[in-house]
Amino acid sequence: MNALQEDIVQLAREKNALILAHFYQTMDIQDIAHVVGDSFEMARRAQVSEQDLIVVCGVRFMAESAKLLNAQKTVLLPAPDAGCPMADMVTPEDVTALRKKHPHATFMCYVNSSAAVKAQCDICCTSSSAVRIAQNLPGDEIVFLPDQNLGQYVARQVPDKRFIFFSGFCPVHHAVLPIHVQAARQAHPEAKVIVHPECRPDVVDIADFVGSTSELLNYVERDTAKSFIIGTEIGVVERLQHRVPDKEVFLLKSGFVCPNMKKTTLQDIYDALQTEHEAIEIDPNVADGARTTLERMVRCRL
Repeated sequence: MNALQEDIVQLAREKNALILAHFYQTMDIQDIAHVVGDSFEMARRAQVSEQDLIVVCGVRFMAESAKLLNAQKTVLLPAPDAGCPMADMVTPEDVTALRKKHPHATFMCYVNSSAAVKAQCDICCTSSSAVRIAQNLPGDEIVFLPDQNLGQYVARQVPDKRFIFFSGFCPVHHAVLPIHVQAARQAHPEAKVIVHPECRPDVVDIADFVGSTSELLNYVERDTAKSFIIGTEIGVVERLQHRVPDKEVFLLKSGFVCPNMKKTTLQDIYDALQTEHEAIEIDPNVADGARTTLERMVRCRL
């Protein structure tokens, strides 16, 4: 560890703080986090946390989720401007309009959404829990939002239900096209192609494996193949290079980077611990509904 990392670890100990980091964070941040995980793991660990202070190294919807599950604790977002373009694509007003069109549907929102949108929905999901949750929902009609790509992936696994999709997407994953997969296969013909379900359906169709961030990591660790093409954010490739140095991992396409996930720095984390800024606050009129939606997700996933 460098001096700043050691200072953060010491300060977190003194402040009784839990540092959560997403897999897309830079490795210097992952190295000092108490928990590194996907959106579900971060939400779950926040809920069972014994610490009084939670530092979320990720984007705003992740910090909101931690706050919703720990209303009495202080939750910090070290990079206050770290948002999520996908989450910003849908508003509570969009949900209200869709409910008028589909009054008997169950509204299922991806965790990549604001607290205000979650409050208008019935249940939340992550990419690792979406199929299981959809399979167990009552009724035969589901409005899935905001990610149309993940929604279509889930719909294929749950053919007995009718899905209505919102038009949102992750700009980083949505930018991957079949030609990028073909080029990667030509460059690395022995490698398996594994992608995140936020990718387009025509990309998912030609992959060897599709899964959430955690599932992709576990697949590479457990599979007997020695070479993999990774179809998700570059942070996963960097983590795999540390976890499985005996295997080759290649990024599916150049520029596979989430700019918002890279906004957090070690200095931001240190400053946040020192000043306890920015503390996440959620409108009480929003919080109860959003918390219920998240807690339903957690119960279904356990």
